[in-house]
Amino acid sequence: MYRYDDRDRAIIGDRVIQFRGQTERYLAGELSEEQFLPLRLQNGLYIQRLAPMLRIAVPYGLLNSTQLRRLARISRDYDKGYAHFTTRQNLQLNWPQLEDVPDILAELAEVEMHAVQTSGNCIRNTTSDPYAGVARDEIVDPRPYCELIRQWSTFHPEFAFLPRKFKIAVNGAKGDRAAMRVHDIGVQVVERDGEIGFQVFVGGGQGRTPVIAELIRDFLPERHLLSYLEAIVRIYNELGRRDNKYKARIKILVKAMGAAEFARRVETEWEQIRDGVNELTPEGLTWAKSFFSAPAYQPFDGAASDAALQAQADANKAFSRWLERNTFPHRVPGYRAVKLSTKPTGVPPGDATDRQLEAIADLADNYSFGEARVTHDQNVVLADVPQEKLYDVWQAARAHGFATPNIGTLTDMICCPGGDYCSLANAKSIPVAEAIQRRFDDMDYLYDLGDLTLNISGCMNACGHHHVAQIGILGVDKKGEEFYQIQLGGSSSENPRLATVLGPSFSRAEVPDVIGRILDLYVELRRPDELFLDTYIRIGLQPFKERVYGR
Repeated sequence: MYRYDDRDRAIIGDRVIQFRGQTERYLAGELSEEQFLPLRLQNGLYIQRLAPMLRIAVPYGLLNSTQLRRLARISRDYDKGYAHFTTRQNLQLNWPQLEDVPDILAELAEVEMHAVQTSGNCIRNTTSDPYAGVARDEIVDPRPYCELIRQWSTFHPEFAFLPRKFKIAVNGAKGDRAAMRVHDIGVQVVERDGEIGFQVFVGGGQGRTPVIAELIRDFLPERHLLSYLEAIVRIYNELGRRDNKYKARIKILVKAMGAAEFARRVETEWEQIRDGVNELTPEGLTWAKSFFSAPAYQPFDGAASDAALQAQADANKAFSRWLERNTFPHRVPGYRAVKLSTKPTGVPPGDATDRQLEAIADLADNYSFGEARVTHDQNVVLADVPQEKLYDVWQAARAHGFATPNIGTLTDMICCPGGDYCSLANAKSIPVAEAIQRRFDDMDYLYDLGDLTLNISGCMNACGHHHVAQIGILGVDKKGEEFYQIQLGGSSSENPRLATVLGPSFSRAEVPDVIGRILDLYVELRRPDELFLDTYIRIGLQPFKERVYGR
C-alpha cells in the first residue's frame, strides 16, 4: 500500500496545525458558525443530531495494522469505544468532542491518516473493489489508479468548492464490486488489443434523483486517465447548478444536457489539456504500481491445500458454512480472502468496538501481511490468508464477533446510522436492521433464499444505498411519524438497476412482516436455482404488491 513521503507528511501536518488554529478561533468566538462550516467540512467534521461526527479517510479501503491500532486507541480515548465503517470505505467516529478533533487529526497524521475531503463539496474518497489485487476475474489491479486519483484530487486548487460533493469509483475486475455506475464518475478497467485503458461512466448517483451513470468514453488510454477526469470535473464545475443543492450533482447536469452533448463538451475541454501536466508517463505509472506489488506469498501445492481444507470443512459443519459464505477465491493457489462480518444479530451494521479494531489488526498481522480492507458493504476483508490458516482465522474471528456466516445473505445488510445519529434522517435505520436480523436469524432459511441484498437508508440522501438493493428500505416522515417505504429490484453490479417503489409506506413494527411476505412469495414462485432478483425481473412488481397489500 502507498506510504507517505516527506511532502505528504508536510502537507497533512500543515493542515492539522491550520485546523487547530481555526477550531481555537471558533471556540473563542472569533469565527462565526457560517465561517467555520466550510473549514470543518473540509476536515471531515459534521455536526450531527447529538454530537459532532468525524469521518476519517481510508483511501480505497486500505488499512495497515498500525493504523487499525491507532484508530482503536482514538475511539477509546476520544469517543465511546467504537467506530463505524461506511459505504465509502471510510471510518466514522460518532461522539468526539469538538475541542478534541485537532488532537485526533494530529494522532492520525502520525500513522499517515487524515480526514481531508471526507465531506464538503469536493472530490471525496475514491472507492474500489475490496478484492483488488487478488481476485481471479481481475483485469488489472485498480489500486494504483485510485492512488493517482487521490493525489490528483487532494487539495486540487480548482475543485475545493464544487457545486456539490463528488464521488469516483474504479473497478479493475470483470465483476463490478465497487458499485461503479452509481457514482459521479465510474472508471472500468478494460483491455483492448493488449492495451490497458478505461471505460468512463458519468452521472450516476442516488439520493433524491437516483440515476445509473452513462458511458461517455468506451476506451480511454491509460496515460490519459487524470487529464480526462480533470476535463469532466472542469465542465461540471463550470456548468453545474449552484442555486439549488438538490439539483447540483453532475447527474442532473448530464441528464439536462444529454450524455452525448456532455461527452462532446468534455472531449473539447480534454483536447486542450490531454498532453499537459496530468499525462501519466510510463515512469509515473511504474512508480504508482510499485506500491501495490504482491506480498511474499508462500508456494503451496494447490490441489493438496484444497484437499486438506475440504477435509476440515467436512469434519465441521459450522466451519464449512463460514468457509462457503465468508471466504473468496484467490488468484494464488493455496490462499483465500476472508471477509469478516460486522453484522451479527443485535449489532448495528458496520460498527466495530475498539477491541475489535485491535483484533482485526492482530488477524492482519498474523494471517494477512499486516493489511485489512474496508468494504463497500461495511465489512472488513483480509485479502491474503493461507488456506492452511483458515480454521485458525475462523476461530479467532468467532472469538471477536466477526464470524457470522451471513455474507451475501439477507442479514448482510447495508445500513446508514439513521435517526439515532444523523440530523438529516427522517427515521431510524438501526432498529429496523435489528428487527430484521432477529426475525430472519435461521441460517438454513437464509441459505435457502440465496444471495440477496437488503439496504436501509434513513432519508432520501440514500447513504444506505437503498435504490440499488434487491430489497430497499427508505425512512420517510409522515406528519412527524417515522414510516418506511419498500423498494424492490435494484442492483449495483455490472448490470445495475434502480429499485421500484412497492407502494405506500409502513410503520416500523410492520416492516419485518412485510419483508416476510415478500420473501414468501419469492419462495413460492421461484424456479430452480433462481435468485430473488431473477424472479423479480421475471414476474415484475405487481405480484409482490398484491401479496403485501392484498390487492
